[in-house]
Amino acid sequence: MNDLFSAPADDFAPLASRMRPGNIDEFIGQEHLLGPGKSLRVSIENGNLHSLIFWGPPGVGKTTLAKIIAQSSRSHLIELSAVLAGVKEIRAAVNDAKNLKATRGIDTILFIDEIHRFSKSQQDSLLAPIEDGSIMLFGATTENPSFELNNALLSRLRVYVLRSLEFGSLKGLLKNALNDPQRGLGQKKLVVDDDILDLIAKAADGDARRCLNILQICADLCELKDGQETITVNVLEEVLQGQLNRFDKRGDMFYDQISALHKSVRGTNPDGALYWFARMIDGGCDPLYIARRVVRMASEDIGNADPRGLQVALDACRAYERLGSPEGELALAQAVAYLACAPKSNAVYAAYKAALADAKASGSLDVPAHLKNAPTKLMKELGHGKDYRYAHNEQDAYAAGETYLPDPLRDRQYYFPVERGLEIKIKQKLDALHQKDARFRGDKQK
Repeated sequence: MNDLFSAPADDFAPLASRMRPGNIDEFIGQEHLLGPGKSLRVSIENGNLHSLIFWGPPGVGKTTLAKIIAQSSRSHLIELSAVLAGVKEIRAAVNDAKNLKATRGIDTILFIDEIHRFSKSQQDSLLAPIEDGSIMLFGATTENPSFELNNALLSRLRVYVLRSLEFGSLKGLLKNALNDPQRGLGQKKLVVDDDILDLIAKAADGDARRCLNILQICADLCELKDGQETITVNVLEEVLQGQLNRFDKRGDMFYDQISALHKSVRGTNPDGALYWFARMIDGGCDPLYIARRVVRMASEDIGNADPRGLQVALDACRAYERLGSPEGELALAQAVAYLACAPKSNAVYAAYKAALADAKASGSLDVPAHLKNAPTKLMKELGHGKDYRYAHNEQDAYAAGETYLPDPLRDRQYYFPVERGLEIKIKQKLDALHQKDARFRGDKQK
């Protein structure tokens, strides 16, 4: 067995692996957790370790942090990937942990990468060994634990949220890698302008692994300039060709960005709406998915305040289907900007939800007799359609006092137009009709 607390350096390992920090002081970023006096740092320094989840985007140090904690606490670290491991591997790891505790008095940290991929039964198999202290579980996930982990497991873990690395941290990481002769690229003595480092740090998009991978590929392709190996703009452009900003088509980032787009439209902020639209397009999101959501926004947040919004959204969908990318994306951007600037109303959305709630809660209420269809003599004899008032025969084509809901719901109102856009006129009309109803019923009572 290799030494439990160290591993030999691998000169052929990727740069990101070689530059992995060995202690908390070398760790870059996550100051909100690891800064002086912060919760996780205090736990590590005091040896008060506990089962936990590291939740954050790729390349922010989840695995590295688990290794640092294991080393600092002199715990044995067993690494599993939820992509490859199952209940069998978990049981084997737990048995190893129990044996090591019994024979050598050493605690074990079981680190499971991408733990959100575990099924319910696999997650349940972790409950007992956590509860009896056989292991401390460290999980890493890019997905929201509250959605992806069982409540029973989540209740036994503390969740730490890791953030994307800031530009300055990434640039510092690049400089360390260029200057470190043992683990980094210091022996090559590469010539790299500061502007090039800025571009690499920006292209990494908060991901340390991606940042160092870009640097390593550039170093492999560097040009000889004035007798020195140099990373030029041409080399960097070749390496970055086709690279996309980070965007997970099924994960939290996906839903966070579409949420930001929707809320920018709702908040009447065309600049924010266009930015998030552009972010999603740049990240590789299917424009037709955005188009469907834009149609939804037109009904949910603009509604009858500006019914043209729905038509604009549908026209943009058809334009994209006909033109494709990139020409059709401009039509979608036009729709996004229009909806963001349009008057807002969620009155139809709220009315639909309220009506749906009543429909579900009230059961199969009978259609009032006067509203029933009466195509046959029998149906007429049964009273179907009796006393129905044909609106076109009434003054102003409105049958004042008529009811159109089941009797238990006859006075229910769902739709409340707002004082914005076209709904101002709709509200005025409905208010006038409601007054007619009230007068009709009052006269009838007399």
